[in-house]
Amino acid sequence: MIRTKTSQNAGSPKLFENRNLEKLTHTHIAVPIGIFIIFSSFLLCFSFAYTNLRTFPILLLFFTGMIAFTLAEYLMHRFLYHINSTYNKKIKRLQYLIHGVHHDHPKDKSRLAMPPILSLFVALLLLLITYMLINDLAFAFLPGFVMGYTTYLYIHYSIHAYPPPRNKLRILWKHHAIHHYKDSGKAFGVSSPFWDYVFKTMPEEK
Repeated sequence: MIRTKTSQNAGSPKLFENRNLEKLTHTHIAVPIGIFIIFSSFLLCFSFAYTNLRTFPILLLFFTGMIAFTLAEYLMHRFLYHINSTYNKKIKRLQYLIHGVHHDHPKDKSRLAMPPILSLFVALLLLLITYMLINDLAFAFLPGFVMGYTTYLYIHYSIHAYPPPRNKLRILWKHHAIHHYKDSGKAFGVSSPFWDYVFKTMPEEK
């Protein structure tokens, strides 16, 4: 179990000496969200217009993709973003670049999402992989997966940028705050705590 109390460092740390490379590490949240909404919409329209899939299978695959993303989100956050990098300097550096910097500077709004170029590359790579695995089904499944990621981006940004709402969504703010400021070995789900229940990484109620 890893217990940390993350410092809320002000500002935005410098990650690269190269000025152009450093600029690429920053983005407004609306840019990747816009990219993925357009990308997902295009694929969904393509599945209706140019595949033999009917409406119900397309919608079923779409929502299956959204659910699949919540699992991918949990697994990546737990096993990739928090990989044990104690004994390897290169892995430690990589872990810091992809996630550690966020824990050190959780209020840095410009680093709450992947940069646009990397976002587009990942989207195209996912399309290639899913098409190789499931052929035309990819054009219905991947839009749901991508929209799951888009939802995650919006929720994660809102949690760090705005105060918790006075409704049931408040639990997401509380859940993520525990991960950041009390126990980084628990509460890995951001868009949903469901998989924390399944894999027994829910924080203990006190």
